[in-house]
Amino acid sequence: MILAIDAGNSRIKWGLHDNTDWIASGRGIDIAELTVAWAALPEPERIIIVNVAGECIQAGLLDAVARWHVAPTWVNSSISACGVRNSYENPGQLGADRWAALIGARHRHRDACLVVNAGTALTIDMLSADGVFLGGIIVPGYTSMRQALATNTAALALQPGEFTRFPLNTGDAIASGAVQAMAGAVQRMAEEASVVWARKPVCILSGGDAATLRPHLNLKLKLVDNLVLEGLLVLARTPVSL
Repeated sequence: MILAIDAGNSRIKWGLHDNTDWIASGRGIDIAELTVAWAALPEPERIIIVNVAGECIQAGLLDAVARWHVAPTWVNSSISACGVRNSYENPGQLGADRWAALIGARHRHRDACLVVNAGTALTIDMLSADGVFLGGIIVPGYTSMRQALATNTAALALQPGEFTRFPLNTGDAIASGAVQAMAGAVQRMAEEASVVWARKPVCILSGGDAATLRPHLNLKLKLVDNLVLEGLLVLARTPVSL
């Protein structure tokens, strides 16, 4: 069994895979929640972790997994792995979560695609048909945009709001603006990809705000519950690539 852990900026997502299917999964905002959730899990044979949340979370995760006496593998971006080649100027600077998501997307879809992860940040990455990561962009995610306005303006306090095409109150205007900005960024990158590939790409969409974004994209979509965990599973099954 493989325990895959994705420690992001807002939440820690995890899944236990028995080499056939995910048999347990969850998410939490702190290590204490994970400790409770993992108390009933059987001991995994391997533990693989991607952490973009900093050293404090890394130390907490080390304590949490120590119960199993299984040394975890920490994933970092590399020049190539599992059929994906990294074109970043400095390959190691690519976010490890983006790298895992690209590998997960390659495993699911053997053609050119946009790999979109809608979380604290919205990342939109181009992956060619032959598995080359061609580059991508990072913009604030839905909650980050709304919080930025609340923090940096005097009259736009964080407040409830819903998407509507023509907002008539401030809460809806902010919520709708965030969704439109995210959708616009994805569609713009799809246009850029269409120039390179001479066709509109499939969009592999994941992340906590994927469901919010999905209805506003005029693209062929494949919605994946947690693409980073799927990429970690592929990496764990291919030790030579780590």
